[in-house]
Amino acid sequence: MAHAIVSTAAHANRRYVRQAMAAPLLEKNHEFELAARWRQKGDVRALHELITAYLRLVVSIGARYRNYGLPMGDLVQEGNVGLMQAAQRFEPEREIRFSTYASWWIRSAIQDFILRNWSIVRTGTTAAHKTLFFNLRRLRAKIDGNDGRLTNESRIEIANQLHVRVQDVEAMETRLGELDQSLNTPISADGDGEWLDMLSDERPLPEEAVQDAEDSARYHLWLDQAMASLSDREAIIIRARRLNEESATLAVLGDQFGISKERVRQIEHQAMKKLRTAVARIVSNPADSDRKPV
Repeated sequence: MAHAIVSTAAHANRRYVRQAMAAPLLEKNHEFELAARWRQKGDVRALHELITAYLRLVVSIGARYRNYGLPMGDLVQEGNVGLMQAAQRFEPEREIRFSTYASWWIRSAIQDFILRNWSIVRTGTTAAHKTLFFNLRRLRAKIDGNDGRLTNESRIEIANQLHVRVQDVEAMETRLGELDQSLNTPISADGDGEWLDMLSDERPLPEEAVQDAEDSARYHLWLDQAMASLSDREAIIIRARRLNEESATLAVLGDQFGISKERVRQIEHQAMKKLRTAVARIVSNPADSDRKPV
């Protein structure tokens, strides 16, 4: 059964690669036109054609990272995420080819995926750790001519080339040299217990989880009640500036209401004062704090 699943996945990967390579290449002017239609008009068909043409780029870049032990299909999938991000942010008026711009996003997405999944023990996510992870093996083989332990002189040379600390080189060398160990490995030779049994559950206790949920519901109720004290325009500005996942700019809201950015800022400031006053009143009056807003 497992062999059949692996075989099916491999067949699907090969079919995807063939389809990606069969997509026609884009001329510069047509590429610019597609990017402009997507960015300026939200033309989904233009986006689809632009993305499809550069799936081969994702496959090509993903193939460079096959030696990290992760499925090629997963690498391509993450690369496609980077390709979509590139299409979302690409500015055709800068007059650079989309492939040049997208390559950075694709490579970054794949590298981040590898860093998250290559080892159970995190390899680090800072720029220095990322540089070390993807260059240490190459430089180690180039300097020492083998994959053995580095000498102190070699560590210093690598640190200088990559502009990182010698301690970082030593730490990454140790991490790359260690293998992940299953949590189901027996603690002792007699098989009495597994390492998994030694892990503590850091989740909150049931009563703590219930209390957190009740507190969260109460806070949301207070906020809803306080928002009812705002005018429609104030409420829209507060939601757009403070409550949405991505905060709207003053310029965008100014255009929406036909006012200046400074006026939007003033309205936001006044609305926040009204909210603080309303919340303080609600919290201080238990009879009001449990009543749902109209």
